[in-house]
Amino acid sequence: MTTTTEGQRQSQNADLLLDCRQVTMAFGGVLALNEADLQVYRGEILGLVGPNGSGKTTLINVISGQYRPTAGRLIFDGADITGARPNRLAHIGVARTYQVPRPFTSSTVLDNVALAWMFGRRAHSRRDARNLARETLAFAGLAEKADLPVTKLNLHERKFLELARALALEPKLLLLDEVLAGLNPSEVQLGVELIRRIRDQGVTLVFVEHNVNAVIQLSDRMAVLNYGRKIAEGDPQQVMDDPAVVAAYLGDAYVAR
Repeated sequence: MTTTTEGQRQSQNADLLLDCRQVTMAFGGVLALNEADLQVYRGEILGLVGPNGSGKTTLINVISGQYRPTAGRLIFDGADITGARPNRLAHIGVARTYQVPRPFTSSTVLDNVALAWMFGRRAHSRRDARNLARETLAFAGLAEKADLPVTKLNLHERKFLELARALALEPKLLLLDEVLAGLNPSEVQLGVELIRRIRDQGVTLVFVEHNVNAVIQLSDRMAVLNYGRKIAEGDPQQVMDDPAVVAAYLGDAYVAR
């Protein structure tokens, strides 16, 4: 398992934003998360990867309040948020995207983002929210789409709209769940550049993605889940060279070659 040194851990503790401690999530007799630990530090992009069914999206759902964990604790910015509802989490600085974008399809692109500004961490008037929404859409490269119905957007534009809506919540922590899935290579590169600009705004990110090359390109650190447990963490390239990680993705027979 790839890990940080004790000295590195001590220096990072002051910057710990999210601490997931032995988080367990059971669905009937199935353990989707089995005493999973995850630490996220301020200002970083943490790549969270693993094979299908490893528990990545379940962990995002627990952190964002969609699921209440069966056991374990979550500490965010010094406060215990275990079992907190999504609306409370949004108001203290936790936002997320979904694998499948969920816009209000009866509204314009602009109004989708304006609603987030009106009901996010700070309440804004409709006029102010619409002005802020235009700025957010410009940041996300969607300024020319602002007045269109959402139904006129293609997949990559809907994905970027999902990011813009999350940014309108003014998050401290942004959880990205396969935001690049289904995009072509040029769109993936646009997504990578946008995610970097989001981090440059001071937002901390957890980045769940099957595109491992994009994760390595973006992440400061990487953590790997398998069967609901963290099996490796550290420098992205070193993590992907870890025999335990190779075995999780390709099988023990491949490692034994």
